[in-house]
Amino acid sequence: MINIDQQERKAGVTQMGLLDKYSARTRDFNSGEEWRKTHFFQNVTSKNVSSGLISSTLIMTGPAIIILEAAASGGFTAHQTINWMFAVYFFGGLFGIVMPLLCRIPVTGGHSITGVAFLATVTSQFTYPQLIGGYVMSGLFIFLIGISGLFTKIIKWVPKEVIAAMLAGLVTSYVVRLVPSVKEIPLVGGAALISFFISTKYSRRFPPVMVAVVVAFLVLFWTQDLNIISKELAFSFPSLQTPEFTWIGLLTLALPLSMLILSNDAAPGIGALESSHFEPPIRKIISVSGVFSIMAAFFGGQSANIAGMMTTICAGQDSGPKSKRYVASLVSGFITLLFGIFAWKIVPFIQSLPQAFVSLLAGFALIGSLQSSLQIGFSGNKYQLSALAAFIIALSNVSFLHISAPVWALIFGAVIARTLEK
Repeated sequence: MINIDQQERKAGVTQMGLLDKYSARTRDFNSGEEWRKTHFFQNVTSKNVSSGLISSTLIMTGPAIIILEAAASGGFTAHQTINWMFAVYFFGGLFGIVMPLLCRIPVTGGHSITGVAFLATVTSQFTYPQLIGGYVMSGLFIFLIGISGLFTKIIKWVPKEVIAAMLAGLVTSYVVRLVPSVKEIPLVGGAALISFFISTKYSRRFPPVMVAVVVAFLVLFWTQDLNIISKELAFSFPSLQTPEFTWIGLLTLALPLSMLILSNDAAPGIGALESSHFEPPIRKIISVSGVFSIMAAFFGGQSANIAGMMTTICAGQDSGPKSKRYVASLVSGFITLLFGIFAWKIVPFIQSLPQAFVSLLAGFALIGSLQSSLQIGFSGNKYQLSALAAFIIALSNVSFLHISAPVWALIFGAVIARTLEK
């Protein structure tokens, strides 16, 4: 009888446990259904929207002008130029919509700014089909690096203090440009600075960075005559391009381009997410960046990937509560996608903005990221020397063997951390 009673009680406990698990799963399912209906709109705040606007503004200004310069250097036709603009911004924006929705973290999409700067020096050395072939091979290489998990192992080997210091060194040069920008356009810069400090002191509802940017635009339009270029690019529908694969394109175009994307965009972007205490799915981010880059390549664009600086902005404290920061990436991705569709109309306006004004926007946008990165990198006592080395190397912006300063910063910082400071 005792054994029978014990068995019955055990069975009852098991049944109750199964019922509890079933009830929990049912509650999770129901809450998930409710979350899908209301969660996104509940997460929209003035801070994450403003960060998304600033992120998209940065990626739509300077890089677009560099693309036009690179296209002119390569003798591109108007149709080829439109294809390039459409590909990098449409697929980069689409990446910035898909990934935040899948991961619920601020993985911000765009294209490689340093990649465009590199192409501005080599477009004249290749035919247009060879360029497309180089883009495709570059995207395939990024995909293989991501799917193999090699990039994940490299990143996990580097202490977070070193990553944060590298990011601080990368961001510092942008923030420092605030000083010459204010000197060059004193009315615009001075008004933006004053509004930033006042908003920091007294306003809790509106982000200080957004207030400064709005004031800067208003004063710019009031004090300066923007000679908007009347000549617009002729519109034509984007079309698939035919690639040509060569060994020279692989060695001198695809490999350097992919290294630039991984070092200047993927590494800082993932580092920014980890510095903001997110747990990014590194393998998925890199491999999906490769897939979207391949798609962009067939339309004439060099890449569509995680954007390092833009992810830094959207993942920072200025984007509001941590669980809601992914909305900033969604806003940035949506605006970037629209820019790709209407780039042939918007580019003339961007060309009319003073370079000092663009630098002013970048400086304000990255103040919060610099502050948090410095705090994480140098607040502890464990990795001071390795963090300092990573900061200085990243700040130098010196590339060697087609490998950029951020990658060398991570390599030297990690080696010092794992040997001298272990």
